[in-house]
Amino acid sequence: MQPATWNNLPEELQLLLSREALRRAAETLAEHADLLAEEMDRGTLSDRGGPDALRLFAAVVRATNSDAFGPVGHA
Repeated sequence: MQPATWNNLPEELQLLLSREALRRAAETLAEHADLLAEEMDRGTLSDRGGPDALRLFAAVVRATNSDAFGPVGHA
């Protein structure tokens, strides 16, 4: 039996895995933006007007992500 490679996977599974990877990447970006905003709020990082912008960015990433990719398993 051949080991599974990307090209050997069915197209539907490739699509599902790609969407999940994009969803996770978007959530990671949003979480990091939230973390940076919290650090700025606490004064740990220099605040140059960033916390509100970072929260807005996080909200946009999450909203765009859910609209663009839909729930996992519905490729």
